[in-house]
Amino acid sequence: MQWRALVLGLVLLRLGLHGVLWLVFGLGPSMGFYQRFPLSFGFQRLRGPDGSASPASGPADRPGGLSGPSWLQPPAPGAAEGKRRRAPRRPGQGVCGPAHWGYVLGGRGRGRDEYEKRYSSAFPPQLRAQMRDLARGMFVFGYDNYMAHAFPQDELNPIHCRGRGPDRGDPSNLNINDVLGNYSLTLVDALDTLAIMGNSSEFQKAVKLVINTVSFDKDSTVQVFEATIRVLGSLLSAHRIITDSKQPFGDMTIKDYDNELLHMAHDLAVRLLPAFENTKTGIPYPRVNLKTGVPPDSNNETCTAGAGSLLVEFGILSRLLGDSTFEWVARRAVKALWSLRSSDTGLLGNVVNIQTGHWVGKQSGLGAGLDSFYEYLLKSYILFGEKEDLEMFNAAYQSIQNYLRRGREACNEGEGDPPLYVNVNMFSGQLMNTWIDSLQAFFPGLQVLIGDVEDAICLHAFYYAIWKRYGALPERYNWQLQAPDVLFYPLRPELVESTYLLYQATKNPFYLHVGMDILQSLEKYTKVKCGYATLHHVIDKSKEDRMESFFLSETCKYLYLLFDEENPVHKSGTRYMFTTEGHIISVDEHLRESPWKEFFSEEGGPDQVGKSGHRPKPQELNVINSSSNVG
Repeated sequence: MQWRALVLGLVLLRLGLHGVLWLVFGLGPSMGFYQRFPLSFGFQRLRGPDGSASPASGPADRPGGLSGPSWLQPPAPGAAEGKRRRAPRRPGQGVCGPAHWGYVLGGRGRGRDEYEKRYSSAFPPQLRAQMRDLARGMFVFGYDNYMAHAFPQDELNPIHCRGRGPDRGDPSNLNINDVLGNYSLTLVDALDTLAIMGNSSEFQKAVKLVINTVSFDKDSTVQVFEATIRVLGSLLSAHRIITDSKQPFGDMTIKDYDNELLHMAHDLAVRLLPAFENTKTGIPYPRVNLKTGVPPDSNNETCTAGAGSLLVEFGILSRLLGDSTFEWVARRAVKALWSLRSSDTGLLGNVVNIQTGHWVGKQSGLGAGLDSFYEYLLKSYILFGEKEDLEMFNAAYQSIQNYLRRGREACNEGEGDPPLYVNVNMFSGQLMNTWIDSLQAFFPGLQVLIGDVEDAICLHAFYYAIWKRYGALPERYNWQLQAPDVLFYPLRPELVESTYLLYQATKNPFYLHVGMDILQSLEKYTKVKCGYATLHHVIDKSKEDRMESFFLSETCKYLYLLFDEENPVHKSGTRYMFTTEGHIISVDEHLRESPWKEFFSEEGGPDQVGKSGHRPKPQELNVINSSSNVG
């Protein structure tokens, strides 16, 4: 009954919005396809992989003797060879361009201006400005408290107003040590958020502080993936902002700047390269010590996302430096993982042995362990234009549609249950469990990028329904029991990211209401004395004393951009893409140049992993600035 009450509330919210439009503009009944939301999550009695029924309310059986929703039904025999789901729209050269967004905005002759005229008043400009300022204030409160109470340590403990660094006393505490490298993580991670918010003075101050105080010559063992997306990606993003001749965010230039952030990114990447050595498959070790390389007792098992989501940052670095090494090792890891996919389903597992290529974890899904692998196949293509990246993404997306997507074929029409993406066995496509995790909430945003907006709307609505119930997204949610399996919420950005991208695609004010709801929930439940704290328990709202760096680099950034319609990100004419950590990168024609291709074949590569024929010293770097954009 809780689900039904929740869904009723969402429907009433939607009807209220329609009512406003009807009374003010007479637009209620003609809002069109992109104004229809599949909020009919009136679940029947659900059954798990073992056939046991859940205690969920509702009819025990549906007409025709079907027990439980079609989510629980495995793909029909021969699904891969027989009738496939509708083919998704394929991204092409204009994936980030006006033609793409024009189509997503509704096609049918409608453009962005018409959508703005018709629907922007449903969320008054004054309220939009208020929410924008609230999002900026949220960032400033967290950032200022980090600088006052935690810097130069990595993170802020917002309840006790002090800093947090690596857990030296317990090296096995990977929850902390994988992320915290004793390199002022939160400051580094927040650099481009300062720029996007137009705070040039603080951005310049922060960049100088990073240049003068941050070093990677540390006895710290960190996860290669986390160091890449949080630190390397931020350094590259900030460097591009500083050296952009157009300066769309205001004057973010640094007097006497000599590419120091790029040199730092190069230094960090070199320290991560040992992860790619002495691995029989080319898939990297999950962790390295920044001083000594791969620890002697290092684990030979890594997750697919961790090993296969390095190509964007490593590729940008290679193309800025003119040094093939970094992109080559990252691309080799992606190809190695891709070659290990199931020949029957085309799916990948979530944990692999880097020496044997054996799948230790056979679960295939869209959440933890796999999420950003799929994301970076597409985003690598957007940035670099390499056809093989797009081909891999299209094949992966088709396998996801064939085996992970359960429910009716169309999101907004037809009989059966609303679509849901489940966790299955990579070899058989059989359901493995009945939970999904909060990281999966990124997927609607990825679907927006390829134009599969209908499914994006549907999946986003499912996650927003969970948020509405708890005022947060539990880390893991059991859709059979209709209850959280893992109860904490560490201020993650994924639902906000998808909300932002869906608003940009549809201009439907519904998503502004979603963003306001999320913003107010964060203020109500997570704000503490010196920042914003992780929710330990989404039901009783107890807290943990930790504010992860992605709260400032992603959650606050996407909320701010959602409400800041005039932001240069939307108005400058430059095409931008966000990394998996939310760092902004201009889509630049120079990033599509790879001058080293002629020097080695696909199979040959550099002489040795981590060594190229010539690696330029910092003073030799051939820096490519972001002054030119894709036409």
